[in-house]
Amino acid sequence: MLVMGGIVGSGIFMNPHVVARIVDTPWLILGAWSFGGVLALAGAFIYAELAARRPAVGGQYAYIREAFHPLPAFLFGWGLFLVSTSGGLAAVAMTFSRYTISLTGTSLPEWSLAAGALAILTGVNCLGVRTGGTVQSGLMVIKIAAIVLLVVCGYLFSGTSRFDADAPTSLGSGFDLLTSFGAAMVPVMFAYGGWQTANFIAGEIKTPEKNLPRGLLFGVLGVVALYLSVNIVSIMVLGADGLALSPAPASEVMRSVLGETGAKVIACGIMVSTFGFLSQGILTAPRVYFAMAEDGLFFRNVSKLHPRTHVPVMAILLQGAAAILVTLSGTYEQILSYVVSDDFIFFGLSAACLFVFRRADGRDACAYRVPGHPFTTIAFILVCAAVVITTVYSYPVNTLIGIGILVTGIPVYYFWRGGAGGGPAGGTGKGD
Repeated sequence: MLVMGGIVGSGIFMNPHVVARIVDTPWLILGAWSFGGVLALAGAFIYAELAARRPAVGGQYAYIREAFHPLPAFLFGWGLFLVSTSGGLAAVAMTFSRYTISLTGTSLPEWSLAAGALAILTGVNCLGVRTGGTVQSGLMVIKIAAIVLLVVCGYLFSGTSRFDADAPTSLGSGFDLLTSFGAAMVPVMFAYGGWQTANFIAGEIKTPEKNLPRGLLFGVLGVVALYLSVNIVSIMVLGADGLALSPAPASEVMRSVLGETGAKVIACGIMVSTFGFLSQGILTAPRVYFAMAEDGLFFRNVSKLHPRTHVPVMAILLQGAAAILVTLSGTYEQILSYVVSDDFIFFGLSAACLFVFRRADGRDACAYRVPGHPFTTIAFILVCAAVVITTVYSYPVNTLIGIGILVTGIPVYYFWRGGAGGGPAGGTGKGD
């Protein structure tokens, strides 16, 4: 549920429209979502072995620090705090707020509902992993039910299918087709993003070397099945052209098959889905800041665990406060445009850690191993590099700003390392 909750937010309800605008035939649309699923599954295989070999709090931060150097690990956490998580939580909180207002008719301002949701979930996750995980699991069940309802109703009540398997593309062939497909992968991979966040709390999961790989693989497979089903039904009901014209395709599908009642039902499902995504983000990301603080690269108090709940309360409060501030500032949409390139830089770097750990530990030191390694791992790293290059080509300004934010973390790293953080606050600095 944590893996699926980290992936399924508002993206699958909105991004099929964006993808259909870029690639204009059913098979290209489904090809983009299928390729994104393959890439996410390849990443899940790699992260499953990383989790089995290094089941420490901090996930990617801990892997990069141990395999390479604390500086790139710090830059990962820096980007996570300033861009990926805080901006993502703020944007999804506003989506939650808009759907809540639409359903309830409340006159409260959007920012107040968004900030209130973030504050409530911050408080819930301060009560412990069990409490936060229980809330997350319940919300994820409702998310799955909403998506299944969308798929089943769209399939059963759509009438004549508008899926035109022979529709020609207007993109031509060769380089133009390739660059358009690459551009379509940006919103696809944003929708698939988040499968890696379950690794952040590996140290707080029972027998993580067994349970986390299972959770990653089954969770990602479940999401791939849900995402492909949503896109197939959306094309059947709306057609590729109609999907491209509909900024809220899930609502349009349900309105087409069940009228306004259907649109309201799926809007309620989207509201719950976004709330669940917020819960997962606030539960997982603060473990990275906790690991950074243990290494003396963040505020000392962030490394402290609550004596009763054994969770990093200060780290959770810090993440909640940052997301609320970004929400109030109104800059979340701009921040989100920086996310994909930063994420895939560190996806590729984290995958490269596997080569270092296998050499250090020995091939047979871990019960779980990536199928087809090293070829599949190298392919994943190359695809990550290709996504970054495509993002730079398609969205040069926003991508360079995102990378620039990472670069600003370099002097901050040396500032903390020089003693501003007070040195390591306890532990070995390895998350144990």
